Amino acid sequence: MSTQPANTSINPFDANRETDYLRAKTGLMSWLVTVDHKRLGVMYGIAVLFFFLVAGILAILLRTELFTPDQDFMSAQTYNQVFTLHGAIMVFLFIIPSVPAAMGNFLLPLMLGAKDVAFPKLNLLSFYIYSIASVFFIAALLNGGLDTGWTFYTPYSTSTGTAVVTATAGAFIAGFSSILTGLNFIVTVHKMRAPGMTWNRMPLFVWAIYATAVIQVLATPVLAITLLLIIIERTLGIGIFDPALGGDPVLFQHFFWFYSHPAVYIMILPGFGIISELITVHSRKHIFGYKAIALSSVAIAVISFLVWGHHLFVSGQSELVGILFSFLTFAVGVPTAIKVFSWIATLYRGSIVYNTAMWYAMAFLWTFSVGGLTGLPLSTLAIDVHLHDTYFVVAHFHYVMVGGTVVAFIGGIHHWWPKITGKMFNETAGKIGCLMVFVGFNVTFLTQFFLGHQGMPRRYYAYLPEYQTMHQISTVGSWILAAGLFWVLTYLIASLFNKSRAPANPWGGVSLEWHTQSPPIEHNFHETPHVHGSPYDFPEIDKSGGNFHAEPVAFAADNLA
Repeated sequence: MSTQPANTSINPFDANRETDYLRAKTGLMSWLVTVDHKRLGVMYGIAVLFFFLVAGILAILLRTELFTPDQDFMSAQTYNQVFTLHGAIMVFLFIIPSVPAAMGNFLLPLMLGAKDVAFPKLNLLSFYIYSIASVFFIAALLNGGLDTGWTFYTPYSTSTGTAVVTATAGAFIAGFSSILTGLNFIVTVHKMRAPGMTWNRMPLFVWAIYATAVIQVLATPVLAITLLLIIIERTLGIGIFDPALGGDPVLFQHFFWFYSHPAVYIMILPGFGIISELITVHSRKHIFGYKAIALSSVAIAVISFLVWGHHLFVSGQSELVGILFSFLTFAVGVPTAIKVFSWIATLYRGSIVYNTAMWYAMAFLWTFSVGGLTGLPLSTLAIDVHLHDTYFVVAHFHYVMVGGTVVAFIGGIHHWWPKITGKMFNETAGKIGCLMVFVGFNVTFLTQFFLGHQGMPRRYYAYLPEYQTMHQISTVGSWILAAGLFWVLTYLIASLFNKSRAPANPWGGVSLEWHTQSPPIEHNFHETPHVHGSPYDFPEIDKSGGNFHAEPVAFAADNLA
């Protein structure tokens, strides 16, 4: 850190130029044209949390409307539009970009010991493409809404009078942002690792982001082409999916799910990476089965391209094809189970610190396990016929996406909050928030398994009176969940006004992001780190001296102040 000698006079011109320089670094324009991966990560984070808020408010409106079997405050048509936009905004503008684009941008170069991503300007372009896509979704909301469901199923999406073209164009554009981000991350991992950081020394979060990026690059073009075909069919009247024009609506489902099931792992794989970091750091123990967890991420990425047909068990496909897809769906549970058992083994005899981040990791182990295990009945041909398109599917999907991805995302926010903001949050408030989220989520969606088992169809605006009690329990749970999320938002924002500064490494982490100050300097490290050992060799546990460290030791406390 440079200082100005006390007896040195400053030329007024130089002082003004210094003031202009500082203003350029801190003004609004500096954020709008930045190529700093950390700032872009923060901007993505603010954007995805805004759309999480929008989609969450829509969800609360849905659950409140379902408090009674009859109409309460919205019409059936309005209900269809609300649940469609809830799903579309939540999937395309929040869950898919939340961890890869927001946390991945901020953390990936830091964890690799790099100054930035491989293509900083392309990174900025990806953010603006995402922003343009979000404008299209907002326009769809204002221009007659959308009532097709977030999957845009044909032939309804080719015949409804709502803003299908606007919404599908938004999803189409968002796909380019996803592809460019994935490409950027792949090149960054291959070419920007610090000296000494071999593939076997990369943090597991990096492995998860890398596997996710591969899926983004390979699968997203299929969705983009599919949505473009819908736009062509609606605007030009060419029969592709609409049977009235000689098209095949089941063909759309094959195209859509060939992307969208891998997209499930675009959503959840980064969450797996977060949980790996949370559990090992806050249990102060080397991760159990490092190579198995790392390679299982790649295995999930590969197998995810082979299971799309389990969404079409009742579409009329042949029994042989159904059996094959059922087998492959069971197979994808193997690498996922490897991760869960490795996390549990890591916790065994670890020096566990029960802070807020670890509370979210524990909550994840429950909610995601329920989501994963309830996927097994849906993978079984005979059972899926009865549970298909019921609330059982809704509950399973939310246990994986919200109980998995969102819980991991919130846990990751708490884990890296001091690094991102340089501020510490209130731990007591954090644990209260985690408890509210956990209770509210389980009350909301555990009930829906029973609703689906008893035959309650999903996407229905009205229902039989015998389902009312469980719907009301689910709705009350959604209110608790919403209150918990607003509580989390409140104390995190309040922490930004703390006068005290967070230490560089409040949790005792070993990976490289903890070897720079909080928040990190513009180019992350004063000197290029040289990596030795594993990112999970904690001094308290491993006494052999093989700890993960950087050379030269430029990250001492006096350099981080």
